[in-house]
Amino acid sequence: MADGRHRAAQPANTYDATTLTTEFEQLMRNKRFNRLQEQSRSRPGSQSPVSSMSSPMPPPPSRAPPPPPSFGASPTHPSPQPSTPSPSLRGLPIMPSPPQDPASLKFYNLLKGLSVTPTKYENPGLLDEALCLIPLDRLYSEAEEESQIMQAQAASIGGKPEWGYQDCVIRALLRWFKRSFFQFVNNPPCSNCHMPTIAQGMTPPTPDETARGASRVELYRCAEASCGAYERFPRYSDVWQLLQSRRGRVGEWANCFSMFCRAVGARVRWVWNSEDHVWTEVYSEHQRRWVHVDACEEAWDQPRLYTEGWRRKLSYCIAFSIDGATDVTRRYVRSFGKHGTPRTRAPEEVVLWSIHEIRRKRRENMSKTDQRRLIKEDEREEKELRGYMASALAAEINGLLPRSMVGGRADEQKHPGGRQEVAREWAGAQQRGPGNSGPDRSGGR
Repeated sequence: MADGRHRAAQPANTYDATTLTTEFEQLMRNKRFNRLQEQSRSRPGSQSPVSSMSSPMPPPPSRAPPPPPSFGASPTHPSPQPSTPSPSLRGLPIMPSPPQDPASLKFYNLLKGLSVTPTKYENPGLLDEALCLIPLDRLYSEAEEESQIMQAQAASIGGKPEWGYQDCVIRALLRWFKRSFFQFVNNPPCSNCHMPTIAQGMTPPTPDETARGASRVELYRCAEASCGAYERFPRYSDVWQLLQSRRGRVGEWANCFSMFCRAVGARVRWVWNSEDHVWTEVYSEHQRRWVHVDACEEAWDQPRLYTEGWRRKLSYCIAFSIDGATDVTRRYVRSFGKHGTPRTRAPEEVVLWSIHEIRRKRRENMSKTDQRRLIKEDEREEKELRGYMASALAAEINGLLPRSMVGGRADEQKHPGGRQEVAREWAGAQQRGPGNSGPDRSGGR
C-alpha cells in the first residue's frame, strides 16, 4: 500500500527509468518461467518445474505489471497461444546444427549454389574486358571532385568526410552504369518493326543460348498484326554475355554491376533475397562497413528502401562474397513485426550452420592473417547488425510512450534516401508490373 501511495503521489507524466527497468526484467523472468512450465506440461510424464522444487517459488513482486488481457477468452475456452517465434527473432543465442530433414538440406544446397556467383567475378580475362568498357578517366575525375567537396565540407565543421575516395569512385560508377551503360527490359521490342511485344510464356533455350549461359528463354510476339514476328529474350547469367547484351532485369543488373565494382578494385558482395530481388554490397574502407548499392534503382546506402520505401516484407537476405556468406537480413529488415515474413525454409540453427559452412570452405586455404582479419570484420558487422535491432526496439518502446516525452514518433523519422525519392523509385517499379522488378526465379538470376 505504501508503494502504491508513493506512486500515486508522483506526477502523471513522470517515469522512473530504474523502476521501469526492474519491472521489465521481472516481466521477462516471469514470461520465461511460464514458457518452461507450458513446455513441461506438454511433455507426457514430465514433472512441472514448480512441483520438482523442494521449496515453492516465491511470488513475483507486486510492482510487476500483469500480463496483457486475452480478449474473448474464458476460463473454459482460453484463447489459443501464439506460435513461438524463431530464436533469432527473440534475440536468444542459437547453436549451429547441420540439416536433418529434406527441406533444410534443400535450403542449404540452394545457399551453397548461390555462393558460387561472386567467384565468377575473379576471372582475370573478364575483369580486363570490363575495364575496357568503363570510362575510367571520367569516373576518376568525378570521384576526385566529389571527394574534394566532401573533404572541404568536413573541414569547415572540423569533422571527417562522410565517404572516402574509393567510395566516390563506386558512386560515379553507379551513376554511369544506370544512366549510360545498362538497359532495363520488360517486353523487348520487335526486332523487325520495333513495335511492342506481348509475352507468350517460356521456350527452351537453343544450344547457342545454353552455351552463353541462358538458364531460360522468354518468348514474345509482336503486337502488330501485320508483323506477328516472335522475339526471344534469353535470361543470361554469364557476366561476359551481359557485357555484350547490356540489358536485362534486376538479376542481370546486379550481376553485371557487381562485377564492374570488382573490376575497379572494390570488395563486393552479391546479395540474394528470397522474395525475388538481388542487389550489391560494397565494402567501404573509409567507414569500415558494408554499404548497400542497388544499381537498378541507383540507390546508395539505402538499406531500408525495400521495406520502408517499397512496403515489401522480407524474410531472408543473404550476402555472398569470395570470403563466404553472411545473413544480413537485420540490415534490411529493422522491424520484423512490421516488415518481416516468417523464416520457414529451415530452422535458424540450420541457417547459421549453412553460413558457417560456406565461410569455412571459402576461407580454409587463406593465410592465418587473412582469416583473423575476416573474423574481426565479422565481429564488427555482427555488432552493427545487433545495433540495428536495439535501435528498432528502442523506437518501438518510444512509440508506446506519450508523444510529449519522446518528441515525436520514431516511425516519423526520415530514413536514408528520403520519402520522396523512395516513393518515386517505388512508382517506377510498380509500372514495370509484378514479377518484373526482380530476377528470374530459376536460380540463374
